[in-house]
Amino acid sequence: MERQPARTLWYDRPKYVFMEFCVEDSTDVSVLIEDHRVVFSCRNGDGVELYNEIEFYAKVNSKDSQDKRSGRSITCFVRKWKEKVAWPRLTKEDIKPVWLSVDFDNWRDWEGDDEMELAQVEQYAEMHTSHSTHVEIRRL
Repeated sequence: MERQPARTLWYDRPKYVFMEFCVEDSTDVSVLIEDHRVVFSCRNGDGVELYNEIEFYAKVNSKDSQDKRSGRSITCFVRKWKEKVAWPRLTKEDIKPVWLSVDFDNWRDWEGDDEMELAQVEQYAEMHTSHSTHVEIRRL
């Protein structure tokens, strides 16, 4: 069986870029966040292998980036190397893969957004530590 990409939503914030890999009942989850790309793989509830490799629009701080897993998705919050610089797209290349979409429910103007962004990151971190789901995370 051939692997396929997971549907991915993303949105931009002053300090972070958020990505959500939309996979229900995921197993064998692996998230590799590097300074210029993310590599994601898992199996969905039907056993289909999903794989995404995304070269980022700009450099990120992989050491200050995290992810969390829920029953419906795996969310990554990736710290930008240059804060307060808007990303017009997630990918380095000016392409639009069919599996990648802007998360318009979370996309908004940045004005006064720093406190909300910090609260969101802290909420994700708290949820991540309060659940005992194991996700393999490797950072280079």
